[in-house]
Amino acid sequence: MKCPKCHGELAEQTFLTQSGEVVIDKCKRCAGIWFDKGEAELLRDDWTSVSVDDGDQFLGMIYNEIRNIDCPRCQQPMKSINDPKQTHILYEICPEHGFFMDAGEFSDFRKLSVKEAFDYILDMYRKDHPDDTF
Repeated sequence: MKCPKCHGELAEQTFLTQSGEVVIDKCKRCAGIWFDKGEAELLRDDWTSVSVDDGDQFLGMIYNEIRNIDCPRCQQPMKSINDPKQTHILYEICPEHGFFMDAGEFSDFRKLSVKEAFDYILDMYRKDHPDDTF
């Protein structure tokens, strides 16, 4: 597969987690990461995932500016979205196959700050209790 950002080669990397093996696709050139559905979630909380995102975050910030990309699996246009829990993280998603993160984004994705966790829980509460005020 080709990287949707820099068109470099995506190489498979296997990580052993508490849940078993997770195989991701990482760009040899820009170190962006393609996650098939469910892979990032399996890796997010596992201590072994510290080494998943070892790319240059500053290079990742440059590639993050590229928005019009196609899914490496189906070649359909991908949509840029903000992560629901960490809205400062912007990545590209193919609803059918998975999503792509630039170098540095997965490291940030793994680290949910106390404020982000609190804001997320508060937002969920407000959705379930729209008439409550505080």
